[in-house]
Amino acid sequence: MSDDDGPQVPRVVVGVSGSLGSVTALYRGTAEARRRGAELWPVLAWEPPGGELAARRSPASDLMVDEWLRLARRQLAAVLNDVFGGGEPGVPLHALIVRGTPGRALVETACREDDLLVVGAGRRGWHRAFSGWVTRYCLAHATCPVLAVPPSPLESELASVHRRNTWRLRMDPRHVL
Repeated sequence: MSDDDGPQVPRVVVGVSGSLGSVTALYRGTAEARRRGAELWPVLAWEPPGGELAARRSPASDLMVDEWLRLARRQLAAVLNDVFGGGEPGVPLHALIVRGTPGRALVETACREDDLLVVGAGRRGWHRAFSGWVTRYCLAHATCPVLAVPPSPLESELASVHRRNTWRLRMDPRHVL
């Protein structure tokens, strides 16, 4: 970049997948972008089903790329609509869809030292062993600060209700509001 280009606008890059953790990260990233006077860059990474290796081996995968990309656009638009209600977030928004693994896509997008990369930190407890690899990848490889947003307390409550419903367990009336 030359000196004639002027100063770069700071960016807050947020990993978005549609999960509760990514929605929490998007809320936090939006607040950080407002606080910093930065642009908000929600990023949805996608891979072909079966990964890139399977896509290269399948002759039909070239025909399906447009459909997969359309589905990724629809998913990102749905998340943004859910979070912002069809309105504006109050900061410049540059939604981006990137083909690749989520960790690498986020790190490559948040490539400037003055960027802030915001990701959901994954689940707590024994679930942690099976989640959070995107967060770990970003923390290990990013060249900018990374904000790992812990899960919302509501997420654990929802998981608890889901387990009770799945196993058809009775609710404890002492814990009902």
